[in-house]
Amino acid sequence: MATSTSEAYLLGVNQTELDRLRFQHQVWKPITDAFFDRLKVQQGWACLDAGSGPGFVSMDLCERVGESGEVTALDPSDYYLDWLRKESEGRGWKNLKTTLGTAETANLPKSHFNLIFVRWVIAFVPDPMRFLASLIGSLKPGGIIAIMDYYYEGLSLYPQGGAFDRAPDAVRAYYRSGGGDPYITGRIPELLRALGFRLTGFTPQQIAGGPESDIIEWAHRFFVPHLPMMADKGIITKAEAEAMIEDWLTHRRNPNTIFFTPIVIHITGQQQE
Repeated sequence: MATSTSEAYLLGVNQTELDRLRFQHQVWKPITDAFFDRLKVQQGWACLDAGSGPGFVSMDLCERVGESGEVTALDPSDYYLDWLRKESEGRGWKNLKTTLGTAETANLPKSHFNLIFVRWVIAFVPDPMRFLASLIGSLKPGGIIAIMDYYYEGLSLYPQGGAFDRAPDAVRAYYRSGGGDPYITGRIPELLRALGFRLTGFTPQQIAGGPESDIIEWAHRFFVPHLPMMADKGIITKAEAEAMIEDWLTHRRNPNTIFFTPIVIHITGQQQE
């Protein structure tokens, strides 16, 4: 996410991806809300949603901080921020701001935010230390940075033994093709300590569901369009992509199927006052 163009997004910027992100947010909202509960997000807080996309998290934060607080959605996509601005205007919100850019390029206010929240962003960033260092100057003394992202293990489809068993390796290579790191959450505690933060939380999360669940539908909306894109990039062959999708569809017709998501880590660090 190093530029302000759609090319900055490995997964694309379009209405289909926006709809997928909306559905993803619904599936993971209980997990994200529980994270906010642990963070004890307060009314009156100033929050930054770094890499906000269409701003589904930004809107949830707005409801938590109330009219006395504020939320800034930072993203390199005009397309997503324009959608968020229209949504915010429709709701009559005055305390949701948008900033076009990235952590590395945006002119963020100094010592301003109580909370910086980063969900499913840092795994795509080629230089995570620079990304984090660019953000922390905008935190108030004692402010919190909270990160929700993958440690890309755990993804599994039961019963095993089919072509889809190779999908996790393909996705990890997909992340790396854009300069990202599918295991970034393992490094983040070290990076935060190097930046002078105290690690205050490191919690793994995983969910699973059967063939009629929203969880498996969420995965379906990722794998079916993106496996062919992985083939286009040469990460897998076209035949491998087709075999993985066929195996996936066969599992969706099996009432005994269970899909296990990748492990998602909730990480929090607090700036020394």
